[in-house]
Amino acid sequence: MVMTIEIRSAPHIKAPRSVPTIMRHVVWSLVPVCAFFVYQYGLSALASLLVVTASCLATERLFVRTGTQAGDIGDFSAVITGLLLALSLPPAFPLWMGAVAGFVAIALGKALTGGIGFNVFNPALVGRAFAQAAFPQAIATYSPSFLPGRFTEFVPSSLAWPLMQPADLMPWLKERQLDALAAATPLAKWKFEGVLAGAEELLTSLSGHMAVGPSPLLILLCGSYLAFRRFLDWRIPAAILGSAGLTAWLLFALSPERFPNPFFMLFSGGLILGAVYMATDMATSPVTPKGMWLYGALIGLLTVIIRYYSGLPEGVMYAILLANAATPLIEKVTQPTPFGKSALARLGQAKRGASYPLHPGYISREEAHAVTPKKRFLRNKPKPEERRKPEKSS
Repeated sequence: MVMTIEIRSAPHIKAPRSVPTIMRHVVWSLVPVCAFFVYQYGLSALASLLVVTASCLATERLFVRTGTQAGDIGDFSAVITGLLLALSLPPAFPLWMGAVAGFVAIALGKALTGGIGFNVFNPALVGRAFAQAAFPQAIATYSPSFLPGRFTEFVPSSLAWPLMQPADLMPWLKERQLDALAAATPLAKWKFEGVLAGAEELLTSLSGHMAVGPSPLLILLCGSYLAFRRFLDWRIPAAILGSAGLTAWLLFALSPERFPNPFFMLFSGGLILGAVYMATDMATSPVTPKGMWLYGALIGLLTVIIRYYSGLPEGVMYAILLANAATPLIEKVTQPTPFGKSALARLGQAKRGASYPLHPGYISREEAHAVTPKKRFLRNKPKPEERRKPEKSS
């Protein structure tokens, strides 16, 4: 039996990776994180995950059916947006506010820009920023973790009526012999009380009676699966954590009594969740290797600066949104030099529209727009005096 071998040029793709396939693996990696989040906070966290995700799916379906955005509701992108948004909100966040935040995340963060792949900002963070501006009191109210009876009753603030403010948690906490500090996040305790959480509380979130978010250690394990399967680039999380750790270490070395240690800054708040799942959004992050390092370093630096010097305890959300806005500029300044083209030409020191001995596949974006087929035809069109006159027939 004769076997026919066909030789093709690179790239050699072993198996196609469609958008639904990538999104499906991201959802699978988020399942353990969401399950532990529900184990921490019970029915309120479960209801928040379901309501916010359902709101994102319904909004996505609305805009896809009306033709406002391209895409398919079955690509799981709206599910990821809903899960990440719910994980970034307080577990006892009022359900109707979570539904509104989910609508804004898809409508403003994704649909109005054309759909998946065209969004400038991470949709989950757009919804989180809206909730921060519209519901500041509710988004700053956390409930302690691992409360007894969390699987049989809701936190009162979760069941607030639509357009109504949530109930005050202080009487509810006093009934369980807890004070207001029990409902404060580790960053809020450090920012306003000067109290630092321990390593066990930060890494595993298993200490109990503390308003901590999803376990950073579990998020890193799930993110390692995505990096191993090459569904996210490891450079961005590494740059974020490295930049944040280096900045925190420098400030801690300058003034240990004023600034916390770098370990606390890395594993508190939503830095790990943002570095692994939000900053690595393919549509809003750079694609060049140097751009990824610069993008991640910018996020880490801005996160520490906002945490230290602003009135808010957390700064990951604003850092990622600002870096999303800077992504086009980062990609432009970190474009690699194509093979056969001088570095001076890439930096704009050569004449615009000049011809280079390049394969068409290596033509840069600027050259592709600078020399169109019509411009090439007009440039090579012979001048009137060079045209041959028709010979007169005898």
